[in-house]
Amino acid sequence: MKLWWILVVALSLGSCHNIKKIVKRSGPKKSLSRILKSHDYEYKKRMAEQFFVKKKYIKAQQVYEDIFPYFKTDRVAFEDIYYKYAYCAYYIGDYMNAENLFKSFMETFPNSSKSEEVDYMRAYSFYKQSPKPELDQTQTIKAIGTMQVFINTHPGSSRIPEANKIIEECRNKLEIKEYKSAQLYFDMGQFRASGVAFSSLLNSFPDSQKADEYKLMAIKSYYKYAGLSVEEKQVERYEEVITHCNEFIDQFPESKLRNEVEEFSKLSNNNIKKLSNEQTKTAP
Repeated sequence: MKLWWILVVALSLGSCHNIKKIVKRSGPKKSLSRILKSHDYEYKKRMAEQFFVKKKYIKAQQVYEDIFPYFKTDRVAFEDIYYKYAYCAYYIGDYMNAENLFKSFMETFPNSSKSEEVDYMRAYSFYKQSPKPELDQTQTIKAIGTMQVFINTHPGSSRIPEANKIIEECRNKLEIKEYKSAQLYFDMGQFRASGVAFSSLLNSFPDSQKADEYKLMAIKSYYKYAGLSVEEKQVERYEEVITHCNEFIDQFPESKLRNEVEEFSKLSNNNIKKLSNEQTKTAP
């Protein structure tokens, strides 16, 4: 008898446990549905706040979106709703939408006490969309631009060091992309294109720690290009190599790469002498 009673109790407890699990699984969906169907907008707002605090941003987003029209006439409440609605998009990783919402917030509430924070978050949303260096860097460029505007607009902000750090990181990403493109030209044997690309890279990032390396790669590219040119153009192109070598020595007099550059200058001079002698011999 006792054994039978223990079995009944165990089965009952198991059933209760399963019912609780089912309620737990199905409860939130029904709850959200009831909230959205409600005509009590203050209640909806409270529920949206609860979802937001509990980091259930997709649910909060849905409820905030539903109550937008009702609270538009209440500027204080509407500002708070709009602010959190924009963050919902950010927190779920919808950075493109978040950027638009942060921008729209600034336009709708230009005198908000949250304007500095939101302005920064708009720029930060561009940064979050910045892809790997190999991919299109449109969002990276926008991140740099909007972060710089933020710095100029809020000169006393405590966020400026972080903004500068992000700008530097984005510029490094652009530098890597340009470098890989220039190196690809070199590896493919398109030496004229690689010379131009490495020169452009140096002009874009003159303060780079690798600036002397970029100049050396431009010299190597132009040297190889001269060697592959038709004979009539070789003297002119070796002279161009020498010009680049002299520029290197002026720009980077203490560089560890100087000896290698001087060797290219020497080789170019020797090639010019050799070509000039051959032209003299073949002259009528």
